Amino acid sequence: MDHRPDVKHMRQAARLAQRGVATNQGGPFGAVVVRDGVVVGRGFNRVIGTNDPTAHAEVVAIRQACRKLRTFSLAGCELYASCEPCPMCLAAIHWARLDRVWYACDRHDAARAGFDDALFYAELDKPAPERRLPVVQAFREAGLPAFQAWIAKADRTSY
Repeated sequence: MDHRPDVKHMRQAARLAQRGVATNQGGPFGAVVVRDGVVVGRGFNRVIGTNDPTAHAEVVAIRQACRKLRTFSLAGCELYASCEPCPMCLAAIHWARLDRVWYACDRHDAARAGFDDALFYAELDKPAPERRLPVVQAFREAGLPAFQAWIAKADRTSY
């Protein structure tokens, strides 16, 4: 895989970001997933249009690429984003096993436009008990049977 960005893919991500703004679907974010030089997934931010806070451009593009390629693993693919991925999107990118991410604008550009991910980055840097959102383990015994069944499942698909 060539390790240089392709400007045509970045321009497509940027056009998708413009489309999101023009259609009032969400913020100014666009993304494309590319495999072997071919776009296999595209998306723009659809948070407002779908009332789905997870419908960020990167997630939309990943979902489309996975459907098209009929796989949950996008190993061998790269993602072009009009802006640096937020922590949620970065986690999705890792789960999708993308090989590389190229982005145009950075988190500081997004913050100037009112999309400040600094709180999320700061929260993730804190120990769990010091975070603003309490995330507390409770009733572990209720969740264990599913994990035990998974461990015992001989034909499970690991990911």
